[in-house]
Amino acid sequence: MHRILTRQTWLKVHLYLALTAGFFFALMGLTGSISVYREEIDALLNPLLVIEQPQGQYQSLDRIMAAVRQAHPDRYGAWTLEMPRSPHGMVTAWYDKPRETYFELYAPLMVSVNPYTAEVVGSRFWGQTVTTWLLDLHTQLRLDRFGWNAVGLLGLLLMVSIGTGLYLWWPGRRQLRQAFTIRLNAGMIRLAFDLHRFIGLISAAPLLVLATTGCLLSYPAVLESLAGASGMAHGETGRDIISTAVPNNHPTGLAAATFMAQGPFPRAELRRITTPVGDNGIYRVNLRQPGEINQRHPYTTVWVDRWSGQIKEVRNPSEFSAGETLATWIWPLHTGEALTGTGRFIWFLAGQSVFVLYVSGLLHWLYRHGKIRDRKVDLAALRPFLYQQVQNSHRIGLTLFRHLALLAQKAKSFLATGFALLLQQLNRLRVAIMANRQKRIGH
Repeated sequence: MHRILTRQTWLKVHLYLALTAGFFFALMGLTGSISVYREEIDALLNPLLVIEQPQGQYQSLDRIMAAVRQAHPDRYGAWTLEMPRSPHGMVTAWYDKPRETYFELYAPLMVSVNPYTAEVVGSRFWGQTVTTWLLDLHTQLRLDRFGWNAVGLLGLLLMVSIGTGLYLWWPGRRQLRQAFTIRLNAGMIRLAFDLHRFIGLISAAPLLVLATTGCLLSYPAVLESLAGASGMAHGETGRDIISTAVPNNHPTGLAAATFMAQGPFPRAELRRITTPVGDNGIYRVNLRQPGEINQRHPYTTVWVDRWSGQIKEVRNPSEFSAGETLATWIWPLHTGEALTGTGRFIWFLAGQSVFVLYVSGLLHWLYRHGKIRDRKVDLAALRPFLYQQVQNSHRIGLTLFRHLALLAQKAKSFLATGFALLLQQLNRLRVAIMANRQKRIGH
């Protein structure tokens, strides 16, 4: 076994992964880094969806919903109102399965409503705007379910690529200083190789986090099995609750349902409310409690009966098990939502680094196979710029390690539980294998 797992073997694994999946790694990195700032880019491209001078109070949710239904009178079924996260933002009304995109994996209708005037400003389909098209490319390569599974596999392969790259980078203690050296005057290929090693090292930790969380988002059943938490996938509630009250002529409105839902959580912020469908439909109200890590999709949920106005059930993240709490971190950690502005920028740079690693590695491979020639690099004109970039990289590196330390400090309470859960699952698997073996022997 030791003879098989030589440095040459790891080099081949790293190389073959780069040649076969490297382009897709780079594509995932570029689209993912852009999607970190999806909301800001969408606002820049669609200035009509930004309220320049907010004035007054929000209109009632019932009036906003009435405006949406008036603009789309032939849309039957549930609507979800998502509240803006800033005074300049629009309320977004989501309609999950419009007939125009019914057979696509995920392509809801998005209706933007001015919360101060209840005016419908625009209606767009997911996947038909620049930012949502790029996000679809990142999450499922625009190939629906097959692409979704393929992206999860790419995340797993990226983890292998990072691991082999770190193994190949280690030069030994005596040559450790040399491994951090970037030779600017040794030619284009040498420079590309040095940048490949250096950027690969400083981006390895965030890329491992992004690859791992991305893989778990593509295969939520794996996370459910490891953490023992069902119904915790992004955007899911894990519960099917229906109304048991008698229909009457005085149904509860959206504003009243929200008021009732905030009773158990007076300090919570309203994030989403989904309208009921049919006589047994029920309101689902998503709130965000102070300190809850999820911004757009918090897990605090209250179900309110549309006929009686009574609370049917409550989901409170403060009562989650350690496994469930761990599951709530996956989405906001992958998107950067759980990080500060600096942390999101580091996530952006980490995504861009995959493209740089792919190009620099490809240049080195093409040179070794005689496809391109080495060239001298004249850095005289670029020296001030490069010097500034080196200083910036040092600052970013220090900030990165601070954030990783902070993240590790916050997550340490979950790591022990996660490890215990993993051991528990492995023990169950061992017991099942032993039982199966004994059964075969008995036969």
